[in-house]
Amino acid sequence: MATLQASSVMSSSTSLSSCCRRGMIRGAINVPTLRPSHLSLPNLSTRGLVDELALRSGYTSTTTTHINEKHFNSPKNTRFDTNAADPAVMAKLYSIMEAVADRVEMHNNIGEQRNNWNSLLLTSINAITLGAATMVGITASGANVGAPLMGLKLSSTVLYLAATGMLSIMSKIQPSQLVEEQRNAARLFKQLQGQIQTTISIGTPTIGDVKEFMDKVLALDKAYPLPLLGAMLDKFPSTVEPAVWWPQQPRRQAKGLGRNGWSGELEGELREIVGVLNRNDKVDYLRLGEKALKLNKVLAISGPLLTGLAAIGSAFVGSPSHGSWAAVLGIFGGALASIVNTLEHGGQVGMVFEMYRSNAGFFKLLEESIESNLSEREVGRRENGELLEMKVALQLGRSLSELKNLAASSRKGETTEEFASKLF
Repeated sequence: MATLQASSVMSSSTSLSSCCRRGMIRGAINVPTLRPSHLSLPNLSTRGLVDELALRSGYTSTTTTHINEKHFNSPKNTRFDTNAADPAVMAKLYSIMEAVADRVEMHNNIGEQRNNWNSLLLTSINAITLGAATMVGITASGANVGAPLMGLKLSSTVLYLAATGMLSIMSKIQPSQLVEEQRNAARLFKQLQGQIQTTISIGTPTIGDVKEFMDKVLALDKAYPLPLLGAMLDKFPSTVEPAVWWPQQPRRQAKGLGRNGWSGELEGELREIVGVLNRNDKVDYLRLGEKALKLNKVLAISGPLLTGLAAIGSAFVGSPSHGSWAAVLGIFGGALASIVNTLEHGGQVGMVFEMYRSNAGFFKLLEESIESNLSEREVGRRENGELLEMKVALQLGRSLSELKNLAASSRKGETTEEFASKLF
């Protein structure tokens, strides 16, 4: 029975296939050709076993996984990131930073050496001067003895001449002022080193940054030279000018869009701060610098002059034609020379003058930094206004509210003797 059913089914299927063969052939001819490019195949997962198990457990987002896979498998990401820093630029910045660190060490070492010069020369010259004055006194008290005191007389004269020469050199080079120069240079080079590190850490350095830092290094080298002969700064200038240790302010690059933290109120505030710096702070320190310079000139001339007069007096001690005046000049001149030397170099008047000059330079740099931003018409090229305001407040030792109050008082035309800076 089963055999008969199977044979009937096969015969019916054979007749059906023969009847429909022609139609099937025609249908096959009318089927459109499919191109491989129109096929939509399911994405093959490249996740590992651990990621698949985590996905099934609900710990991983499917959307995040697909985005990450798309990001890492995209052909565009096979190229280098355009925001990454140029390795050549980074290498140059690190080279500059190494040179700056070396200069910090050099200025510290030389500053310590010149500080030793100041203390040792001061002590030695005072000892020589007082020793010579003592010899003159002994020679004058025993003038009737004759030949045995001739040695003391000659010795005092030689000591006074030596003290005169040493004081002239010391007054010329001003060791205490040299120490202050090296101290300022070391501090500014450390500040520059921090700026380079910040640029490397949070920014994308460019070749423009390399040029800017190179200019700053060279400007500092020129402002605070290490050698003495031929390159030493004039210790007694005709006019007192603020110290300048920075290059000309470069044209700023675009840093942002929109207002970049700037507003009309902030611009007015910073202009008023510049006015206060010009009227009070910078002028006052230049005035104090002039006073320190005049005092230092008087002391620098008086010291060698007094020891020279004392040497002349000691040479004529015991001479009948000059009487006691030679002894008075030899003793009193030596004592006054020791006092003058102590005031000039022990009091470090040259260092005080350099400190005032550097402070005036600090205010000048702050003014130029603000004015260079205000003079830039394209706001996007300026430094961020809020950041600049915070920097100015910190450099002047004020809070932001105190800075605004100072600018408001100046804007109202109130006559005030208040200085912009609260630090010094």
